[in-house]
Amino acid sequence: MNRYQMQLSYCGTRYFGWQRQPNAISVQEEIEKALSTILREEITVVGAGRTDTGVHASFYVLHFDCTAEISEAIDLAYHLNRFLPNDIAVQQIVKINPEFHARFSAVSRTYKYYISTEKDPFTTDTSYQFTVPLDIEKMNDAAKTLFEYTDFTSFAKLHTDVKTNNCKIFQAEWEKTGAMLVFTIKADRFLRNMVRAIVGTLIEVGKGKISTEEFVEIMERKDRGEAGTSVPPQGLFLVDIEYNA
Repeated sequence: MNRYQMQLSYCGTRYFGWQRQPNAISVQEEIEKALSTILREEITVVGAGRTDTGVHASFYVLHFDCTAEISEAIDLAYHLNRFLPNDIAVQQIVKINPEFHARFSAVSRTYKYYISTEKDPFTTDTSYQFTVPLDIEKMNDAAKTLFEYTDFTSFAKLHTDVKTNNCKIFQAEWEKTGAMLVFTIKADRFLRNMVRAIVGTLIEVGKGKISTEEFVEIMERKDRGEAGTSVPPQGLFLVDIEYNA
């Protein structure tokens, strides 16, 4: 059996998330269907993690095993791109060590969340259109406090099967580029809905509804009901995944 790593990107607008589901279209299903057809054997892919309905990935990694020895991975990527819908693109396929695991070998993931501060018909599917003025300095002050904590229960989706809500955040900052506000967050792992809940709560800080001290209190209460509303999925992008060399 041979193991291959695939790097790809996708626009999540049409999909009910990454993971295959019985009654809804997913990115995983589209890729497995294409690979199985081209390689003429049943292929199951393992992704770096789940993205929710409507969330995008400008950089994503998966692995798959197959009996065939793929001598020209470049040709396979070319054929896959012809077979896959336009909102999924394969950048690279390489043979990889059989011990590599797209999910468990990852040491960090980075997300970006995009807020358009102006109504823009060309970014409605790739950003949150939010025209209320926000204080980015206050939002950055609050974001810095994320480094001091590891338990993010207050920003976690309720009733999931995860064993721990602990994460280590390495980066969390806002920047303004033209009419776009961009939040970048990097951590060793993320909980379901975590980034969107953090962004929604930081927006409350930016609007002056809560202070940095109150943001900290929300984290310390470990209660999802205390945090802000999750922002819409279309502004969220998985942009990087790091692996040990």
